[in-house]
Amino acid sequence: MRILVEEELQETAAYRRLMRKLTIENLWLYVLSLLKEGPLYGYEIAKRIEEKFGFKPGRVTCYIVLYKLQSEGLIASAGPGADSEGPQRKYYTLTREGERALDMAKDFLRGLAERL
Repeated sequence: MRILVEEELQETAAYRRLMRKLTIENLWLYVLSLLKEGPLYGYEIAKRIEEKFGFKPGRVTCYIVLYKLQSEGLIASAGPGADSEGPQRKYYTLTREGERALDMAKDFLRGLAERL
């Protein structure tokens, strides 16, 4: 019996929908996960998602998610100090509420994966 490698399998429409739902449509999970490692600025977040998780979110989409996360109190932002050199960037950090939301999401996904 021959085992098919992933590249030989043809993706179905259902699989593509699943991938979209678990990546782009739940971008907040990836953002919070990265911010748990330390402060990042917007452009860096999109770049790190591609490097670490293997998909490329739209830059505008990332900023929309950042805005929503901040308005919910899950992340906070701060600009550089007045004496900072280089480009003026807004850095995002994870709040305690954001860390709790990420932990709850991870628990939910673990439980779901076990039941599947």
